[in-house]
Formats: sequence, structure tokens, C-alpha cells
Amino acid sequence: QLQLVESGGGLVQPGGSLRLSCAASGLTSDSYDIGWFRRAPGMHREGISCISRSDGSTNYGDSVKGRFTISRDNAKNTVYLQMNNLKPEDTGVYYCAAAPLCSPLLLSDEYDYWGQGTQVTVSS
Repeated sequence: QLQLVESGGGLVQPGGSLRLSCAASGLTSDSYDIGWFRRAPGMHREGISCISRSDGSTNYGDSVKGRFTISRDNAKNTVYLQMNNLKPEDTGVYYCAAAPLCSPLLLSDEYDYWGQGTQVTVSS
């Protein structure tokens, strides 16, 4: 079993920054790639980014390219999502999830384990 816990959400003004963290624990935590998803109010879940544990390769959704950066610290079993130049449309609940492979399609169906989510609100 794999457990994922997100942290770092909050209220930020447009143009501001936040860093989300996803801490993984469990017997299989070193066997999965990690992705970030978000669900905005009234919207479907959207794939944001993912990172490979083996080689650190990354993928990003078009809406966040150039603004968000994903990274991981394998020694701490933690993945980070640095979010810069935040916009009101970035508002939502952000989830981290674990999958056998980080693919460019960022499909939520490929992810086996999910955290509880952390709220990000971008508003003036």
C-alpha cells in the first residue's frame, strides 16, 4: 500500500507563487512515478505534471508549461510542484498520485494511488 500526503496549498494573489509537496510512504513508494492533478470547481480533473523516479524526466500540461516546475527528492520520497505566476484559473484542489509510468498524456486512469488533495485559491 502506498500513502500520499499533499501540503502547501493556500490563498495567493494573481502573479504569486506557491510550492506544493507530496510525501509518499509505504512499501512500494520507490516503485512509482508521481503526477499532479487538479480539479477546478465544476470541471473535470486535469493532469498538470508528472515526474519519473528513474531518470527525472518530466511532462507538463499545456496550461502550466513555463509556469510550473515539478521536482523530486528521492531520499525524502517527496515530490514538489513549484507554481509561479499563478492565475485565477489555477484555482482548485490539487492532488498528487502515483503511477507505474509518467506519460505525456497525464491520464488520471493510469494512476493507482491518490492523496486527499490540497486547496489552492488564486484571488485578489
